Amino acid sequence: MAVDWIGFGYAAAIAFGGFMGYKRKGSVMSLMAGLVFGGLSAYGAYNLQMTQRISQFFWVSMSSGLLSVVMGMRYKKSGKLMPAGVMTGLSLFMVFRLLLLLFA
Repeated sequence: MAVDWIGFGYAAAIAFGGFMGYKRKGSVMSLMAGLVFGGLSAYGAYNLQMTQRISQFFWVSMSSGLLSVVMGMRYKKSGKLMPAGVMTGLSLFMVFRLLLLLFA
């Protein structure tokens, strides 16, 4: 059982980003979204490391796809690299990584 460091790091980045959105702007929605999407990503990473089969937990792990769409729209609207652009890039990386794991 190899630890999915990339998956857990991604989940931690999402949760931390939600916390920072709450801390800096007082956005409860950022905090809740960060905790929900971070939790789903951590759950997917945990199950991926335990079963070594992505097909069972693919849709839980693909919450990063939804996050990439949402943050991509925010990046397009605001043009700010931080946080929307960075989260879009990280989320797209995870989508491609999970698709590679699924079809490899």
